[in-house]
Amino acid sequence: MNRHTPEDVARLAEDLRGAVGRFVRSVRSATHTATTAQGEVMAQLARDGPATVAALAQQRGVKHQSMRLVVARLVEQGTVALLDNPRDGRSQLVTLTEQGLAQVQAERSMRTDYLAQTLASRLSGEERRLLGQAIALLDRVSAAADEAPHASASP
Repeated sequence: MNRHTPEDVARLAEDLRGAVGRFVRSVRSATHTATTAQGEVMAQLARDGPATVAALAQQRGVKHQSMRLVVARLVEQGTVALLDNPRDGRSQLVTLTEQGLAQVQAERSMRTDYLAQTLASRLSGEERRLLGQAIALLDRVSAAADEAPHASASP
């Protein structure tokens, strides 16, 4: 298959989506760092910094009330804190606590260590080089997706 026809490209897109999903699930399963809405919010805060509940809800594609419940649970656990928003006195900023940041960093470290060991033991040097090229391609696809207007979700 030359992957040039629209049907081939659509099949490649579906194969890629499936492979990425399986990859993420397998790494999280092997490292016992299975994702939850709470974990995703904490990772987002670690990556992007403090945000309002409304911004978190929009970025995660969920309703404000659903995100408020997630944040409330994280506050109860001590992994996030609510701070006054200097830009808008009517809202608060959600930020990671030291405990929350340590948890995110520990989980990232476990996943990275697992992947490094797996790549070293399962792939040849040439395969690791090819994987590096594939990562560059995935970064280009991700950048294009970030620049494109968001499509509405289909059922």
